Amino acid sequence: MTTLLKKCLGSALLLGGLFALQASHAAPPQDLKGKNVVLVHGAFADGSSWEKVIPLLEARGLHVVAVQNPLSSLADDVAATKRVIDQQTGPVVLVGHSWAGVVISEAGNDDKVKNLVYVAAFAPDSGQSIDDVTKGKPAPAWASELQKDSAGNLTLSTKAVLEDFAQDVPLPQRRVIAATQGPWAAACIGQKVTTAAWHDKPSYFVVAGQDRMIDPNLQRSMAKTIGAHVTMVDASHVAMVSQPKAVADTIIAAAKAAQ
Repeated sequence: MTTLLKKCLGSALLLGGLFALQASHAAPPQDLKGKNVVLVHGAFADGSSWEKVIPLLEARGLHVVAVQNPLSSLADDVAATKRVIDQQTGPVVLVGHSWAGVVISEAGNDDKVKNLVYVAAFAPDSGQSIDDVTKGKPAPAWASELQKDSAGNLTLSTKAVLEDFAQDVPLPQRRVIAATQGPWAAACIGQKVTTAAWHDKPSYFVVAGQDRMIDPNLQRSMAKTIGAHVTMVDASHVAMVSQPKAVADTIIAAAKAAQ
């Protein structure tokens, strides 16, 4: 073998080794196969609000399903969530954003659910509603921007979406969020959780530090009350849109702990 050929082969082997090393670092381990994540969206949204988080979870081998809530009542949203939970095989991490914190607090009592993750969400106690959790607190600026239709469903004005709901998201995406809102039944605000699952299930909480929909101080207080593992993110109310990796990392931590 000539000296030149030996050098070429050596270089090829070295490059091959480097590429293999880079690939091993680039690809996350598929270590969470057999576990499930059920994502529950909040008010004024739908399941697509998790679109940036889902690939990050699936890259770790997790089976992920996003619920499409009707947003018509707590009972209806819990029923929709439980139907999805029923379809899963293996342990479930149940994740709720915003209003869906109320939903998972009820639906999370299912035996398949091992851990709960609240993302900029309400976490009421047994016998509590959003009205109860926010009682005595000043009304946020966006409250005056709520619009009610003839069926009693609420949507946010475009102004409120742009300035208070998703202010850290690029403007074109904010406009899409405003245009594709899921109308939320006004009665949901007063509907109470029967038995809060967080009493019996380990909980995680992503607190959005720039949230203008749910006061970050209230989020911290609720997270402390439920004894949650807390992740702080410098994000608006839609942390899963503007900070998907931080949200995904919290869900992955919950999945690792789920047995």
